[in-house]
Amino acid sequence: MQQYPQPSGSQSPDYWKSQGADKKILAGILGILFGAFGVHKFILGYTNEGIIMLAVGLGSLILSPFTCGLTIPLTMAVSIVGLVEGIMYLLKSDEEFVRTYIYNKRPWF
Repeated sequence: MQQYPQPSGSQSPDYWKSQGADKKILAGILGILFGAFGVHKFILGYTNEGIIMLAVGLGSLILSPFTCGLTIPLTMAVSIVGLVEGIMYLLKSDEEFVRTYIYNKRPWF
């Protein structure tokens, strides 16, 4: 089992923020607003996942005039992923967010 730093009584109340929880609100809001473009993934340092979401989201929008809108469901699906992830980020405690997305590097959901 992996050991994580534990805040002691002498540490400041902002311990988890210093460990990366300060990214939680920004990543959550960007996930909700711009989830189709993977901006929240880049904020958390998940470059590969961000590129995947950006390519699918932006690519399907660009191609939609040439495919008579058949690629729009792809953009909607990636938007829903971003929305769900943004909400999940915001609902987690600072400690849980840091352990899940900063320490464990869990890139999807």
